[in-house]
Order: sequence, then structure tokens, then C-alpha cells
Amino acid sequence: MVQYLNTFFLLYGLFITLSYVVLAFISAAGLYQYIWANRFVHYENLLSTENAPSLSLIAPAYNEEKTIVENIRSLLSLHYNNLEIIIVNDGSKDLTFQKVVDAYEMTKVPFYIREAVHSKPIRGIYKSTNPAYSKLILVDKVNGGKADALNAGINISSFDIITCIDVDCILEQDGLLKMVKPFLESREQVIAVGGVIRIANSCEIEDGRLIKTHIPEEMVPRFQVIEYLRAFLMGRMGWSRMNALLLISGALGMFDKRIAIAVGGYNHDTVGEDMELVVRMRRYMADNKKPYRVVYIPDPLCWTEAPSDYKVLGRQRNRWMRGTMETLWTHRKMFMNPRYGILGFLSFPYWMLFEWLAPLIEAVGLLYFLTLILFGFDQWYLFIILSGTVYFASIAISFLALLFEEFTYHQYQSKRETLLLILTAMIEPFVFHPRSSWWGIKGNIDKIRGQKSWGEMTRAGFAKKK
Repeated sequence: MVQYLNTFFLLYGLFITLSYVVLAFISAAGLYQYIWANRFVHYENLLSTENAPSLSLIAPAYNEEKTIVENIRSLLSLHYNNLEIIIVNDGSKDLTFQKVVDAYEMTKVPFYIREAVHSKPIRGIYKSTNPAYSKLILVDKVNGGKADALNAGINISSFDIITCIDVDCILEQDGLLKMVKPFLESREQVIAVGGVIRIANSCEIEDGRLIKTHIPEEMVPRFQVIEYLRAFLMGRMGWSRMNALLLISGALGMFDKRIAIAVGGYNHDTVGEDMELVVRMRRYMADNKKPYRVVYIPDPLCWTEAPSDYKVLGRQRNRWMRGTMETLWTHRKMFMNPRYGILGFLSFPYWMLFEWLAPLIEAVGLLYFLTLILFGFDQWYLFIILSGTVYFASIAISFLALLFEEFTYHQYQSKRETLLLILTAMIEPFVFHPRSSWWGIKGNIDKIRGQKSWGEMTRAGFAKKK
């Protein structure tokens, strides 16, 4: 029995490491191809053409009084002509609604609402009396959560391509131009496009625009910089290249509204509404035998404020785990189902083994090897070997992610900041990873207990860096 367990944990560790290496190679090929092709793209031509598709940008807001005015100013500065910006006040209990009304000279207007997908009642639609803010629409509705707010935005939206963004994000000014390009050039129908999410903590931001990037001064967000580089540059880029991506970050995603409506919009009954919608849209296309793509853009398009303390971060990761579990369970029919091709045979098993079950398997493995050591089994030395292998493999993957960043978008140009990221990557397996694993385990426990809460996410706001 001991021999079988030793073999299982050894093979599991080797397989997950090998999967990261394979994804890294695939991502590197995709990054090279994207950057090479992008040398010949002039986005200003897309900005000026009448053929550019019209976009509806939807940003839910709940208790965002600290940052809402600046965040909307950032959205209004985006370089895109055919655009409407829909801010959905999801029953905020603070001054979010009033601050938007006052800052942007909003007044209530009659507005026809087509309920294509279900949402809580809308109390009013507001537009600005100032022509400078003609793109802006404010929706005031009864609180129903993020998914419900996005559905309300879909019902209000006028155009066939929707962009869903967290209102606290800072989007690069040409971000929409880059994201809409796959809808124009792909031979297959593009149903969704995702972009890179970067950490904005300690960056210089003025008037809702990113002026200069810096790594976070605090350690907790700095760990997340390493984590996000691995996830986006090395993970999602590879999955996208194989057209096997199951997740587009809820912070920034662009969707074909017709398909989103056809599948019923965002699911109110999950805390992982972003992943669940993408999986449901992919399943709908496969069930109807329609060729399609879900595309990922590696450009650093979107900057967001990451949690700066472990308590808030733990709530976020707990919610992510519960959302993953809910999505995989809801769509369990896809698992190893030949109808869904690479999604059924690769993406779904990967997410089950290495995203959902990884913290549990890691915890069981740790307890198992500690038991071997405690009772004096000869195989205890395997724990040392495996632990050392996993550590060096993890920092090698983190270093590779930093190398990808250095040779592609090079957002952190200070040598001191690069050195700090290297040191952060070296201590991450000891300091950050154990907490991350515990949050995953806690998410499993809370899901089994039936917890459905979102969890409070407090933000400090973007203060000007001195």
C-alpha cells in the first residue's frame, strides 16, 4: 500500500510539473506569433474606420464610493468611437450612486428595457445633461449581486458585442481596440475574448489613467504579481492557443451578446459566474456543432487593485475555489465526453485534478509523508526528495514567467524591482503557497457546508504615488 501511495504522489508531482512545462512551450510559441503579427497592426486605423463594431461596456458597481468617479473617468478616456459605457449601481448602500449623479451631471430618463435575460428590478436609467458624457449610462437597480448586475447591463445594452469589466479596473486606452480585433479577423466565430490582468498596487495613476508601473510595495500583492504572470502569460496563453480555455477573468471579458443571451446570461446561483458563463457558451456551441473560438490577448490591457492583506485575499480565493467547484459540477457531463473534444478530454480533467483537487491532494500527501517520518518508515526520504523537486520546479516556472515578461512587455523596467520579483518568487513556496492551499481547502469545506456568500472585498483605492 505504501509503495502505491508513494508512486501516486510522485507521479502526480511529476505530471503537474510537466504540464506547466508543456504549457510554457505552447505559450511561448503563441506569444511570439502574437507579437510578430502585431508589429504590422495600426490600431489608429481601426479607431477611425466606420467598420469597427459597436461595443457596450458594462461595469457593475457596489459600494465603490472611494473610487467610482475616477474609475468612470478612466473608462470615458478609452480610445474607441462606437462605444456606450453602462455603469450598473447594484443597490449600493454607500454614496456610489449619488457621487456618479453629481460628478457626471446625470438625470433620470425614459428608457425601453428588453428583458433578454433575468435580473432584479431596475429603479431607473440615468444619462448626463453634459454632451461630453454622452457615452455614459447609469443604471440604478435593486441589489442582486455581480451576475445579476451584468445581466441588467446586457438588457440595457444596444450593441452585439459586450465588454464586462470590474469598475475598479484601469483599462489601457487602446485595450478595447486590441480586444475587438479577433472578432474581425478570425475565420471562425469568436464568442469571447479575454485579456491579461495586471496588479496596479503602487503604480502611478492620475485621472483614471496608468502613468507608470511599479511592483507593489507590500508583500501580499507582490506575491500576486508572480502568480498572475504565471497564470496569464504561461497558462491561459497556452490554453487559448489550443482553443481549450475554460476561463476568462471576470475583471475583463468581451463576449458575443447573442450567444450570451442564447445560453441565458450570467448564472445567479454561482459565485464563479465568469468561468461558468464561458463554459456554458462553449458547451452551447459544441452541442449545436458550430465552429468557434475563445481567444486570449496577452497584452497587459487591464490593471486592478489586488487585495493587500491575507484576510481579504483569503475570501477571494475561497470564492474562486467554490466557483470552480460549482462550474465543474454543473457541467460534469463534459468530463471525458467525446462530443466536447479537447475540452472534455483535456481541459476538464486538468481543472479537476490540478485546480480543484490540487490543494486536497497536497494536504493528504503532506500528512501521509509526515506519518511515514513519525513511524519510521524507510520511504520517508522520498518526502525530502519530492519536496525539493517541487520547490525547485516551482521557482523555475516562476523564473520562466518573469523571463516571458522581460522579453515581451517588460512592464517593470527598474533593476531593483526585477530583483525584488526574483526574491519574491524564491520565498513564495514557503510563505504564500501554503496559505493559498489552505484557502483552497477551506473553499472545498465551505462549499460542502453550503456557503454561498460572496465575501466582502475592501479596497484602498488608487492613491497618487509620491
